[in-house]
Amino acid sequence: MIVTLIVLCEVAFWVLLVAGLALRYWAKRPRLGAAVLLCEPLLEIVLLVVTAIDLKNGAQPDWKHGLAAVYIGFTVGLGHSTIRWADARVAHRYAGGPPPVKPPKYGMARAVHEWRVAGRWTAAAVTALALLQAAVWYVGGDGDVSSLRMWQEKMLWLIGINLVIAVGYTVFPKQEPKAAP
Repeated sequence: MIVTLIVLCEVAFWVLLVAGLALRYWAKRPRLGAAVLLCEPLLEIVLLVVTAIDLKNGAQPDWKHGLAAVYIGFTVGLGHSTIRWADARVAHRYAGGPPPVKPPKYGMARAVHEWRVAGRWTAAAVTALALLQAAVWYVGGDGDVSSLRMWQEKMLWLIGINLVIAVGYTVFPKQEPKAAP
């Protein structure tokens, strides 16, 4: 049931995104479009409540409960930037907006961009870690929480990988190619 709900939340995320942008740009109802986009967090609240109820009713915590926490974390950390990304492209393509800003390719500007990306992924992973830890405490010492701990390890790896990438762009910034003479 939890996996089905996660899939439904993901589908609903994209449906709400398309509906919100359609209302904003095609129907010329920007406030209504914004209201629809603001409904996105309700999906995660529903998923969180259903997952907590499932655990409260005696379900053994397993990979599905961990996946729900990770999904919520990723939506918290990356959902806003995904909506902004889609909004910029739809505004440009269908509403005469400016072209979307491309990330810088070289130098410290690229490093700053990579630190911002790492920050979003770290926020997602830290949110997931907190939810996973809350689930561990919620289950208490009676249940097997090894699957939740496994997800926590994966989130720590995710943070580490993103930090290594950002540090790499900082220490070894990509140089702009030299112009041919």
